[in-house]
Amino acid sequence: MPTPKRAADLLAERLYEAGCRHAFGMPGGEVLTLVDALQAAGIEFVLCKHENAAGFMAEGAHHMTGAPAILVATVGPGAMNGVNAVANAHQERVPMIVLTGCVDADEALTYTHQVLDHGCVFAEITKASFTLTAQGADTVADKAVGIATEGRAGPVHIDVPITVADSMAAPKLRRRAAASATAPAGADLALAQSWLDAAERPVIIAGLDVIYDESHAALLAFAQRYGAPVITTYKAKGVISETHPLALGGAGLSPLADSHLVPLVRAADLVICVGYDPIEMRPGWRELWSPDEVRVIDITAAPNHHYMHQAGLSFICDTGAALQALTGAGAARDTWTGGEIAACKAGLAAAFPRDEPWGPGAVVAACRDMLPLDTVATVDSGAHRILLSQMWTCTAPRQLLQSSALCTMGCAVPLAMGAKYASPERTVVSFSGDAGALMVAGEWSTAKEHGLNTIFVVFVDQSLSLIELKQRQRQMANAGVDFMEHDFAAIGRAFGGLGFTVRSRDELRDALTAARDADTFTVIAAVIAQKAYDGRI
Repeated sequence: MPTPKRAADLLAERLYEAGCRHAFGMPGGEVLTLVDALQAAGIEFVLCKHENAAGFMAEGAHHMTGAPAILVATVGPGAMNGVNAVANAHQERVPMIVLTGCVDADEALTYTHQVLDHGCVFAEITKASFTLTAQGADTVADKAVGIATEGRAGPVHIDVPITVADSMAAPKLRRRAAASATAPAGADLALAQSWLDAAERPVIIAGLDVIYDESHAALLAFAQRYGAPVITTYKAKGVISETHPLALGGAGLSPLADSHLVPLVRAADLVICVGYDPIEMRPGWRELWSPDEVRVIDITAAPNHHYMHQAGLSFICDTGAALQALTGAGAARDTWTGGEIAACKAGLAAAFPRDEPWGPGAVVAACRDMLPLDTVATVDSGAHRILLSQMWTCTAPRQLLQSSALCTMGCAVPLAMGAKYASPERTVVSFSGDAGALMVAGEWSTAKEHGLNTIFVVFVDQSLSLIELKQRQRQMANAGVDFMEHDFAAIGRAFGGLGFTVRSRDELRDALTAARDADTFTVIAAVIAQKAYDGRI
């Protein structure tokens, strides 16, 4: 008969089995047993300064390992501090296990201090919410991992009562076998193949499902076979190398990029959406085509309930299995014979020049040129994110991490730290606006405490640039968007890192050289002019 263990140990051991090696959070008395169980199972608990940042660090680690992210928060205010990161995981399709401590049900009948219904709060922003029971701990743990990782991924919440965590239970070892990948078949498959064989101007729009299905190689082979250029969402950048002639980079938020990409899509006679989730896209991509006028094939992990677009054929299946089933025999096709793909690629390059003497584009270009090709970059929300997402070349998936569905601020710094925890051998650089950096600057102390030599680049223009631009476009008076310049380099040094303020490419290159050789983190404050993004995004 299996030896009884604490319910918290059964939960932690299932998470270790799922590949988890790091958990991030801020403990309170209600989660001490959980923290102890995680450590005993081989999952390092990383103390952060705020639960919101902890959630993003957990996500950053997930992107490096593929294992579910783990956020740990205590009862009441701790759990509520993590809501933004959990909502982000839900919209960004991140498998996350959210572990919150809570008082026991009997205690909550008469004790109200810090007590609220965690499950009710998290129900709207998770795929599922459970309350751990002692005898059902194995089952809850296995359900949570499966629900978080299968289909379209997302967060799952587990509330852990204090005494339940310590209760002894015999392991039941309930493990449900993962479902096999499915592929198109029958008449719809034959129709799709006939559409592909007839297409002269096919285009592919690829999304995040390709990364989770690990179907990058199948996507590249499919694109080459049918001569189809590949546009990706921002999160899917790098699913085929952006140096490839068929790669047209990321799309979603830049009207300037759309001015080149949208006409190409509208000129297509076949649109193949591969794992494309339009939650990342701006309104200009809504109903971009009519399935009555152009043939559209949709291959996704979940049914279309978004109504951002419609398709003539829809396959709910694994993207890799679908692409292999759809790929015909024979030589690669000659398509887009008017040179439209090369012209679009050249137009995009010209729209986002890399040779400005100084400004946000110069910062991005210099960093891309000086840092290794496999650098992991993270970027916060704002004008700088739109520009960087167009200019930052990715040769593989997960080289650029960002919040492009919820688009929340304050994510880049902790995302970079989590990525560095999980892959200490990789060069990791974070790009933040000055407002976003101020939200999470305290986590630089966490970087120092854990010996992370992450590089943190801050665009300093004393403004919420994207919002200020929208305010001007609406001919409104300047209000609530500008603030003082702060010495970010000094803040970095105060927390034990290196700190540089740069105002030219030469100064930036010197700072990056020092950062690459440093054994601690580096803050590089790149001072740029206000309104520097005008005409650039």
